[in-house]
Amino acid sequence: MTAVLPERATAPAAHPADCPCEMCAAAGTGAADLMSRLATVPGARTAVVAGGREMTFQQLRDRAASFAAGIARLGAGPETVIALCLPRGADLVTAIIGTLTAGAAYLPVDPALPEERRRLLLEDSGAGLVVTDGTAPALPGPRAVTVGELTALPGGAFAPVKVGPGALAYVIYTSGSTGRPKGVEIARGSASLLLRELEDEGAASGEMRRVGWNASPSFDASVQQWVRLSRGDTLVMTDEETRRDPALLAAFIDAQRLTDLDITPSHAEPLLDLLTRDGGPRPLTLLIGGEAIGPALWDRLAGAHRSGVLRAVNVYGPTECTVDATAGWIEEPGEPHIGAVLPGLRMRLLDTHLAPVGPGEAGELYLAGPRIARGYRRSPQLTAQRFVADPFGAPGSRMYRTGDRCRLLPDGRLVHLGRLDGQVKLRGHRIEVQEIEVTLSRAGATEAAVVLGEDAGGTPCLIAYHRGGDSDALRDAVARALPSYMTPSVFVAVDRFATTPSGKLDRSALPARIEAAEAAPVRETGLNGRAEELIARVWAQVLGAASIGPDDNFFKLGGHSLLAIKLVSRVRAELSVALPVKAVYAHPRLRDLAAHIEGLTAAKDG
Repeated sequence: MTAVLPERATAPAAHPADCPCEMCAAAGTGAADLMSRLATVPGARTAVVAGGREMTFQQLRDRAASFAAGIARLGAGPETVIALCLPRGADLVTAIIGTLTAGAAYLPVDPALPEERRRLLLEDSGAGLVVTDGTAPALPGPRAVTVGELTALPGGAFAPVKVGPGALAYVIYTSGSTGRPKGVEIARGSASLLLRELEDEGAASGEMRRVGWNASPSFDASVQQWVRLSRGDTLVMTDEETRRDPALLAAFIDAQRLTDLDITPSHAEPLLDLLTRDGGPRPLTLLIGGEAIGPALWDRLAGAHRSGVLRAVNVYGPTECTVDATAGWIEEPGEPHIGAVLPGLRMRLLDTHLAPVGPGEAGELYLAGPRIARGYRRSPQLTAQRFVADPFGAPGSRMYRTGDRCRLLPDGRLVHLGRLDGQVKLRGHRIEVQEIEVTLSRAGATEAAVVLGEDAGGTPCLIAYHRGGDSDALRDAVARALPSYMTPSVFVAVDRFATTPSGKLDRSALPARIEAAEAAPVRETGLNGRAEELIARVWAQVLGAASIGPDDNFFKLGGHSLLAIKLVSRVRAELSVALPVKAVYAHPRLRDLAAHIEGLTAAKDG
C-alpha cells in the first residue's frame, strides 16, 4: 500500500528530557504510557470477550501490531488522526490499540450516528483515513479501509512508536453551542494519568477484573473502559440489545461475571431492582456518571452498598478534562455529591470576577492541571474562550471553565448545583440545546427553543417549542442530522414566544413539564382486540398522550429508551409476558407490537 494520508499537522514541540511541564512531571511519577503497560501484560490472559469470540492479550498485541504497520504504510504517525467507524467489538479494540501503537490518534465515529453527522466529523477533524468493517456505505472524504485489510499482513513484534505525553491520543466530539459539534483533543499523558488516578482512588483495583464496555465509542466514558486493558483487565463487550434492556443486562452481568460496569443514573435505577447478592462476583463496582444522581437513587445505592451487592462511585468530569475529574463513593444516605477532585487536576471555585468564593458559597468550577485537554480541534478561538489563563498557577498555565456551578462542603467534597449556560445532560450525554435549535431553524422553524424538562410520566426529556414548521417534519429533520439522544421527545407548536423586557426569548416562561391531557386515554374506534386496547392504555400512561390509535408510532409520539423500559415493565406486570425492550424498537407501531405480544402470549399458553 502507498501513503495516502495528507501531510501531518504540525506536532507540538518535542519535550526535552528535563522538561518541567506538568504533563512530563506527572509522567515521570508513575503514569507510565498505556502502550508500555499493555506490553507487559501476560499474553495468555483474556483481553476481550465479544459475543462468542475471545481474544488473548498476545493475540491483541499481534493484531494491533499488524494494524499499526498497515496504517503506517498509509502515512499514519504522530499527530495524524485515524477515524474509526466501528461498532463496539473486538475489531474496535484492535483498531484503537493499533492506532495508538502507530503513534497516531483515533477519532471514534459511531456507525449508529446519522450519515450527515458522520460526514461532518470526518470533514471537521481532517481525518486522513477512515477504518470500517466494510458493511456500511462509504462516505465521501478520506480513504476507507477495513480492519481485515489492515491486519492481513503480519506486523512483527508489538513495538509501539515512542511518543511524548503531549502527543495527541484521541479526538472526541461533543455538542457545540455554535450549532456545530466541537472536537476535544486529549493527549497520551492525560489518558495514562486517568488510569493511574482511577487505580489510586480504588475505582480500578484488584487483579484480572472483568470490565463491561457498554458506552458508545463516540462517548468519552468509553475511554475509561478501554484503558483498563493496560492494567491487564478483561473487556467484555455489551451488545446494544443487552445494553438497553435492564433484565438482559442484569443476566449478562452475572453470566459474564462482570466485576466493573460504567453506567448512567438513568440506567442504573431499573438495574438495581434486578441485582441480587447471590449473582455474579459481589460487590459489583458501578462507576456512575454522565448526569446528576437524585436523592432517592443516591439513598438506594447507599443501601445496596451496605447490603454488599455493589460499591458505587459517582464520577463527574467534562470531556475536556479526560473523562473523570472527581470521584465520590456512595456509602451513606444523604445529600448527593460528586466527591473530591482527582489528583491530576486542581480545583478553582471562582466568582464572576475570577476570585475564590468563600467557604460554603457557590461558584463556577474551573479545573487546571496536566489532564485538561490540549484544546478544540482546529478551533483556536473556541479554545481560547474555554481554556483560560490560570492566575493561580505557574506562568503560562491554563484552566478549563466548566460552566458548572458547585458548592464546597467542609470535608472537601463538591456538590453540583447545575449549569450556568444552555448546556444540559440527558441520559449521560452532554447536549448544547443551541445546536438543536439551529437544526430546527434550518428545517423550517421560524423560531425554536429547546429545554430539558419532563414528560407526563416524570421522565426527563428534551422538549422542542417551535413557531412555524410542521412538528413531524421537524422531528424527521433533527433525526437525520443529529444523534438520537439529541432528538427532542416532544414537539410543541406555539403561536408566539414570551420575551424578557430586553426583547430576548424568556426560556423560564416555557413549561418544563408536559402534562397528560384529560381526554379519553384511547380512541373509541380503530382498536382491535384486548392486546391493542392494553397497549394503547399503557402507551397513554407512559407517554402522557391524549389518544392512541393502532397506527401510531411509539417513538414519533415521544418515546425513547427509558420510556421503552417503562413500557416493557408495565406489559410484563399486566400480562406476565417477558417482552424484551428490543421488541419495542422492532415493532414501534401499536398494531404491530400488539400482534407480537399476542404471539408471545399464545406461545406461553401453548
